[in-house]
Amino acid sequence: MSLTVNLFYTGKDGAARKFAEEMMSSGTVAAIRAEDGNERYEYFQPLEDPETILLIDQWRDQEAIDAHHASPMMDTLAQLREKYDLHMQVRRYVDDNTMPDADQSFIRQ
Repeated sequence: MSLTVNLFYTGKDGAARKFAEEMMSSGTVAAIRAEDGNERYEYFQPLEDPETILLIDQWRDQEAIDAHHASPMMDTLAQLREKYDLHMQVRRYVDDNTMPDADQSFIRQ
């Protein structure tokens, strides 16, 4: 059962995108992806909101998230959020790894 956290980072004057770019160029994203239990760590930008960046952050289980939150990586993240003056909205999802048959007919593979 994976846990997915969608984090919406919002700033001004392209700050959210600069934050994501620095996260990648500094190696922080690669380090997070290498953490035990990380299944996905990807940034996206909504077409209708250029001042927001969406992070899809997926973990194997709660223990993996807890270990990540206890890691030194969180200090780096906090410093960068401050540097770019970002505000956040968070949505958390639990994947039960099932898809109803009725939904399958809408999926093009």
